[in-house]
Amino acid sequence: MRGRQLGRAATCLLTIVAAVAVTACGSGQEAVDRPASGRADGVRADSDVERGAAEKAALDAYSGYLTASRTASRRGDPHAPELSRFLADPLLTRVQLSIRDAKEHGAMRTGTLRSDPTVIAVDLDSDPATVEIQDCLDATGYRLVYSKDQKVVPGSGGGRHLATATATRYPDGRWLISSGAAHQDQPC
Repeated sequence: MRGRQLGRAATCLLTIVAAVAVTACGSGQEAVDRPASGRADGVRADSDVERGAAEKAALDAYSGYLTASRTASRRGDPHAPELSRFLADPLLTRVQLSIRDAKEHGAMRTGTLRSDPTVIAVDLDSDPATVEIQDCLDATGYRLVYSKDQKVVPGSGGGRHLATATATRYPDGRWLISSGAAHQDQPC
């Protein structure tokens, strides 16, 4: 019991010393408020900056993914190096298999894919950190065609639909798109 009382007394003494140190450097209320709110504002500002940087890096990775996959698909090259610059597994393997499958069937993607992505969630506290992206993909001008004659593969017409993706921050600091889904049953 006596040890517990000494512990409480020491804690109270440290609290008083800390309070005196804060107020001794300034005059009145201003000195007490400035350090506390300055620290909170600084943490909040740092957090906002980090969140903004994560959102930008994730959207850049997403844009790079769309461009790289269109280019690789047009060339019929499932191992195009630009894919691994923006994609990570399991999505990287899915995209590579899709490109390989189209190539083996004598087809390729061509045209324009329009995108309007937005960040819907940022989790910098998870391990690894993630950013969730939602997009309205417009694939009306993006077609799967036969390589020989450029005729549209039947049943491959595109429309406007919802797509989602997850960007993940890897230990080397890169943000890569690690998962994604096209929700063709959800028009946008």
